[in-house]
Amino acid sequence: MNQLPEHRGNALGSSLGSQPSLRDVHSINPAQLMARIESYDTREKKGISDVRRTFCLFVTFDLLFVTLLWIIELNVNGGIENTLKKEVLHYDYHSSYFDIFLLAVFRFKILILAYALCRLRHWWAIAFTTAVTSAFLLTKVIISKLLSQGPFGYVLPIISFILAWIETWFLDFKVLPQEAEEENRLLLVQDASERAALLQPGLLSDGQFYSPPESEAGSDEESEEKQDSEKAVL
Repeated sequence: MNQLPEHRGNALGSSLGSQPSLRDVHSINPAQLMARIESYDTREKKGISDVRRTFCLFVTFDLLFVTLLWIIELNVNGGIENTLKKEVLHYDYHSSYFDIFLLAVFRFKILILAYALCRLRHWWAIAFTTAVTSAFLLTKVIISKLLSQGPFGYVLPIISFILAWIETWFLDFKVLPQEAEEENRLLLVQDASERAALLQPGLLSDGQFYSPPESEAGSDEESEEKQDSEKAVL
């Protein structure tokens, strides 16, 4: 007889212990999850992420900066027209800076085409441009006579080499990892929203999990004593 109240007490404790899980279910707000999904969708509609846009701006800066240095070099070495004819029309690999400018144009076209227009999410394009740039500049510095033509013989190859490797670092350590993290967050939010849609507030009520109040410890014994007394009277 004493085991019955204990069993009912355990049942009541288990029902009370299940209430926090119900509160957790009711605390899920699908509206907030849908708002986050809409924010991710608006980012996708932009066509390009913020970090990728910054990368494309830096690639554009690479081209413009090398072009500016080349124009300054043309103006310093006897005027733009005369030096331009000498370096372009009468191109000489050993003394011309025109190929370094073309190398910057090459990097700009490949990287913008791959990561802005095609939205490539792999490192092979930047690896190709950086490898070509490094090999060409190292060969030109070793074979050509640029180092004997003044400060631009040092500045243009070094600046072009550094910018190419900065672009590689920025894409590999900033652009691709951040976009991968955003994709993982989007998948998690969509999964949570799908689960929350199945457990919206109102579908589950506390009445469905009603537990009767615990009876007093001596109530069962008193009822049995009353039944015995009634039988004795009869």
